[in-house]
Amino acid sequence: MMAPGIIVHGGAWSIPENLLQPHRDGCKAAVLRGWQVLQAGGSAIEAIEAAIITMEDDVTFDAGRGSFLNLDGQVELDAGMMDGATLAAGAVAAVHRVRNPISLAKQVMASEHILIVGPGATRFAEKVGMPLCAEEDLVIERELELWRKLQNKGPGYTDVLFGRKDLATVGAVAIDQAGNIAAGTSTGGSPNKWPGRVGDVPQVGSGFYADNVGGGGSCTGWGEGIMRINMAKYAVDLMTAGQPASEAAKGAVKLLADKLQGVGGIILIDREGRTGQSYTTEHMAYAYMNGRMAEPVVAV
Repeated sequence: MMAPGIIVHGGAWSIPENLLQPHRDGCKAAVLRGWQVLQAGGSAIEAIEAAIITMEDDVTFDAGRGSFLNLDGQVELDAGMMDGATLAAGAVAAVHRVRNPISLAKQVMASEHILIVGPGATRFAEKVGMPLCAEEDLVIERELELWRKLQNKGPGYTDVLFGRKDLATVGAVAIDQAGNIAAGTSTGGSPNKWPGRVGDVPQVGSGFYADNVGGGGSCTGWGEGIMRINMAKYAVDLMTAGQPASEAAKGAVKLLADKLQGVGGIILIDREGRTGQSYTTEHMAYAYMNGRMAEPVVAV
């Protein structure tokens, strides 16, 4: 029987001093929720879903309620997950009125599809019985204030990215008692993004990837760059070739920096249950827990 473990992230960016503790608290709550699932014999998929829901429901993070607003002042969400045992994957992009897009991604994974976007994703949520919320239920005053400030700048999410580095995307990777690995990521995207813009988060191999042969990973950072190098898959391939999670994480963010001068971060679990994390931004919020630990490690 494999010793279970889980690692979560709350985004890689320049986190202001007043938000450091909320990020620590949010990541700790998420990793403990996922750990409870694993301790009870739950699957890696169930554990990452529980952890990510915890962060989607926490307005500290750019996922679910409290996400950044797009150019039109709306919350538009992306999420994806993958099962390393079967290579099954499910994802949604540019979806509206869904509180927990990671759960909708799980429903997609159970269908014949992998990725459903826009109004079709909202219709799919209705089809599978997932309740929809009002648009305004996902909007908070902090993000409305930021959106108003950005309106004079237009739809320049790239400028916002390299100026503010507001990338509080969330993700989780877990290994369960059966040795199965799962990975997932969820986001509201970048501030003032063009409506319909989709980054790495819901794309298999870019924002997330899992394969029991090598391990699993979840990315955060400059989505347009992460997509170009398929960063999650690249890191898992390094682990498949024998690198531990800690070294594979460093290699993945180095590739992003070397090839594209891009910034970002990644969390990993390898097939031995070892965790790893690396980032090239000022901060990345993360936490991890396994059976050899009395308390989770939490860091920003």
